[in-house]
Amino acid sequence: MTTIRPGLCSVTFRALSPEKIVELSAAAGLEAIEWGGDVHVPPGDVARAAQVAKATTDAGLAVAAYGSYFRAGGDEQLTPILDTAEALGADRVRIWAGSVDAADATDADWAQVIDRLRSAAADAGERGIGLALEFHSGTLAATAPATLRLLDEVGSPHLSTYWQPTVAASVDAVLEEYRALAAHTSAAHVFSWWPAKERLPLRARDALWTRFFGEAAVAANPPRDALLEFVPDDDPALLVSEAASLRGYLGV
Repeated sequence: MTTIRPGLCSVTFRALSPEKIVELSAAAGLEAIEWGGDVHVPPGDVARAAQVAKATTDAGLAVAAYGSYFRAGGDEQLTPILDTAEALGADRVRIWAGSVDAADATDADWAQVIDRLRSAAADAGERGIGLALEFHSGTLAATAPATLRLLDEVGSPHLSTYWQPTVAASVDAVLEEYRALAAHTSAAHVFSWWPAKERLPLRARDALWTRFFGEAAVAANPPRDALLEFVPDDDPALLVSEAASLRGYLGV
């Protein structure tokens, strides 16, 4: 048994309406939804955000987070995103650490993103909202050491990180990344892609998820949410079985 909530990223089903996603999530026994800002809850549309929030809570589900596409660019506006998160009832906004991979970033890239993240975290914190980095290639949060550098140099209690298995990495390697980030990990994106970006059922990487959830459940700072992200063939009919696998790992 764990306190980690099983949930869903709405971007798993971009073609479906928020109302349908709520229906499917509730039927699958999930507890929370991270609402994506690219299709389902566009930034700045606070009326739509309020509608989606009501549909979510009316179904007995929680809003896990607002999945934004803010990349900490110098001229990017965060205010519409925070306004939308507030209307959605989200206390966490997922963001991206720039658009350059840590391996290729210049000192100027680092300085610009760190400066913008620092001001963004301060603005979010004033509203009682936390920001969380997408742990992803093609950004400054591409590796555990790079993500730790960002968190350290931004130095804000309002900035955490997500974790997800690095594509094509071994089970031992991705678990080592999690251990390095565990104290700062507020949520996990859960999927089984192997050997590269082939989308497999969650149980196809049972060795990974059994070990990950075994460690996460007893971590000093367990992630609040474990969010299914993508299913084979984007098939909504598979959500029930994928959610059952996730809930099984969590013991709920």
